[in-house]
Amino acid sequence: MPEREGAPSALPPTGTLRLPSRIHVGFGVREQIPELLAEHGSRVFAVVDPFLADSPEFVRLVERARAAGLTVTVHSEVSPELPVDSLTASGAAAARVEPDVVLAYGGGSSLDAAKLIALLVSHGGSLADYYGENRVPGPVLPVVAVPTTAGTGSEVTPVAVVSDPHREMKLGISSPHLVPAAAVVDPELTLGAPASVTAYAGIDALVHALESYTAAPLPLDWNGVLPVFTGSNLFADQLALEAVRRIAPYLGRAVADGSDREAREQVAYGSLLAGMSFGPTGTHLSHALQYPIGALTKTPHGLGTGLMIPYVLQACVPAVPERLAALDLALGGRDDDTWVAAQDAVDRVAELCRSIGIPASLAEIGITRDQLPRIAELALGSARLLAISPIGAEPSTLLTILEAAHAGDRSLIAASARPGR
Repeated sequence: MPEREGAPSALPPTGTLRLPSRIHVGFGVREQIPELLAEHGSRVFAVVDPFLADSPEFVRLVERARAAGLTVTVHSEVSPELPVDSLTASGAAAARVEPDVVLAYGGGSSLDAAKLIALLVSHGGSLADYYGENRVPGPVLPVVAVPTTAGTGSEVTPVAVVSDPHREMKLGISSPHLVPAAAVVDPELTLGAPASVTAYAGIDALVHALESYTAAPLPLDWNGVLPVFTGSNLFADQLALEAVRRIAPYLGRAVADGSDREAREQVAYGSLLAGMSFGPTGTHLSHALQYPIGALTKTPHGLGTGLMIPYVLQACVPAVPERLAALDLALGGRDDDTWVAAQDAVDRVAELCRSIGIPASLAEIGITRDQLPRIAELALGSARLLAISPIGAEPSTLLTILEAAHAGDRSLIAASARPGR
């Protein structure tokens, strides 16, 4: 595509990628799973969503693996939101098996659970010992990750998220050692996902790409241990833009008709690209704000990030108009004026969210106005996300975004000099 006048011409100064050694994507690639597992040994601990444990595709996969000489232990005790105590029990169950490799099969929760089970088997202790960045001391059991939804990107990222009853928000464990050994993204496995799951997962994937592309650069000390999220990234920019081109035109189709193979293929590929992009770069304010919002409302992660992204991007217009103008081009915009295009990008994202059923305001999901200061305060605890916000993370900034999101009115955020469409 031609580059819009005013779009970013200077590339970020450095680039980092941390990815699985094998990534397969496309219809039919799931046939490779037994081969990938066998590369790491013969004892497999398979972590699967409970509602998928009896599905024909998973049963067939296990049968094929066993026919290939692998010993497979199926573990389907994966709880929604991944409470830390349930993972401790799962880690103990896995340790008794002494697996060589962990198979992660299902949505984001199963993939994150598998990564953390591999961590516990390898290094023991409590998951609380690893909260934050770079606290995993070394390699973990290899994980072969097979997503059945298109959204989290966990199959290629160094992050897993848990809920802890002693904390008021979800917590991340981030380490390059958590990147799976292999990722197998077969759109066939997403065909059965319900419309709401498709919408929430898909919009979260788009948010990953949008926040990766608008991430601020971080000063990096190449003589020391790098942060897991390194900010604006030479590689990630192109991955993020291509993810937007794949997801935005097809997500509505995938939500409307789950059997639309072309839409499923494009969204699955876009989700993978978005995960490859934000894995080294990081996400920022939509995610930082969603963690306390999700904990308060018990709403799906993607619903929260999708709800917040139009307001976060609106606040970003004055700070990174060229970046948003480039995103507008990827979203299908054609205006050559940077400011108009930047605003148009925000409007297009908001319209896509609306069209797939993402709530337009925090009030709609039960948040009261008097809760907003506490949400802003809790979000400040996500230092690794706030560090790459292109507009900083002053409490007043977060509160302004939250107040606009509560009212469902982006005009409450001072934005560009000129309106978009």
